[in-house]
Amino acid sequence: MARKVERSDILDWQTYTDQRDQRRNEVLPVKNARRVHLGDSLTFLFENTATTLYQIQEMVRAERIVKEANIQHEIDTYNSLLGDAGELSCSLLIEIEDAAERRQKLTAWLELPAHLYVKLQDGSLARARYDVSQVGDDRLSAVQYLKFNTGGKAPVAVGCDMPGLVIEQDLTAEQAAALRDDLASDS
Repeated sequence: MARKVERSDILDWQTYTDQRDQRRNEVLPVKNARRVHLGDSLTFLFENTATTLYQIQEMVRAERIVKEANIQHEIDTYNSLLGDAGELSCSLLIEIEDAAERRQKLTAWLELPAHLYVKLQDGSLARARYDVSQVGDDRLSAVQYLKFNTGGKAPVAVGCDMPGLVIEQDLTAEQAAALRDDLASDS
């Protein structure tokens, strides 16, 4: 499993602000290697310790969080999104610029999370596990937090098999290597 972020990893918001440009330049290549676009509207952002630490630091900075309990809350919240051993975790962004079209699709796509998968080299599919509270009675949240139990096997593609939105995207060599490295850090 990806190493969880610890309190000792977190800088105070001012120190982080002073180092922010450097930290961002370090993490952007890490994030870019884990970003997979599926069609025009879906972006999978696979997470690891470095990307999670960056998100926590950004929240602490943006909110100027100084209370220990509040910092720990951010750590706990983001750590819960990381996968366990043999799992990959990701944030799925449903990106539709037009507000009316976005509303329509978020309503029509209620079953989307159940139809998302990563494809493994042997052709098998690891289906997404997701938080059902992000799927309302009449609408899907535009951000979904997913986990894929790959059994430690690296994926070769991401896809969706929902009727009306059947699409699959092969991973680039860089993406596949990044996810393979994340799974290897489990051991």
